[in-house]
Amino acid sequence: MTPHRLSLAIPVYNEEAVIPELLRRLLPVLDALPGGPHEIVFANDGSRDGTLGVLTAAAEGDARIRVVSLTRNFGHQAALTAALDHTTGDAVLAMDADLQDSPEVLPTLMAKLDEGFDVVVVQRMKRKEPWWLRLGYHTAYRLIARMSAIPLTVDAGDFALMSRRVVDAMGSLPERERYLRGLRSWVGYRQTTVQVPREARAAGESKYSLGRLFSLALDGAFSFSIIPLRISAAFGFVAFTGALLFSLYAIYAKLVLGQSPQGFTALIVVLTFLVGVLLIALWIIGEYVGRIYFEVKRRPLYLVERLVGVDKPPRAH
Repeated sequence: MTPHRLSLAIPVYNEEAVIPELLRRLLPVLDALPGGPHEIVFANDGSRDGTLGVLTAAAEGDARIRVVSLTRNFGHQAALTAALDHTTGDAVLAMDADLQDSPEVLPTLMAKLDEGFDVVVVQRMKRKEPWWLRLGYHTAYRLIARMSAIPLTVDAGDFALMSRRVVDAMGSLPERERYLRGLRSWVGYRQTTVQVPREARAAGESKYSLGRLFSLALDGAFSFSIIPLRISAAFGFVAFTGALLFSLYAIYAKLVLGQSPQGFTALIVVLTFLVGVLLIALWIIGEYVGRIYFEVKRRPLYLVERLVGVDKPPRAH
């Protein structure tokens, strides 16, 4: 294995219970890797428990551990971006702290870098979540991939190993509404996948509610595709065609058959359908307009309150 200076970028939010186990499993893996000195950059995303204290104590006892503490909770993608921005290694692993993605696969991922790949994406297999959540993930990943204008790896989250030039390229992208696994594909370079079983959470509870998961799925759908706009246009075209055909039939029935189409219930159903189509189209347009609204304000993606063991100045976002 070619020696690399490896950085790990890990966002954390209220993960006090899992951090000791994470470090217990992660540090021996780093000790066994050639190269270095390696580093672990934690981005504390406004945790309300003792996460910051645990991280600070760990950093004081091990120079490889660095902490970027944000001023409030900015969200998972912003926190992961903050961690990536403060890494210094020539290879960077993005991962979560919950140990659902096993750190023991790191040597396998590093071997792929030696084969000339710049991005090694971990494809999650045999998830341990409830069936309804697995079904939701399965459906969302495939819908987003089908709609996206660029190839996206299905069943792959943020857990991935990237070269420095990929991390720098992603960091140079200016958008506020960030879907990092999409940006990772968008920048290109040589990419490959490694299939790894998805483990159960080591401790605590997931911080991704159904609402946040749905919001992340929307970011993936609207950030890399205009197909939702085309779908709403297709619905409008179908509704217009149906109305035109019914109008022609009504004229024919009146002039040729001497009858007028009847049916108050049918009229209400048609009107309700058309109003529903219109509201869905407005919602889709609103999603795009809302994203434009947040982009043009140019607010920082995150704000840093405290740095522990970090010398690299943060990238301006």
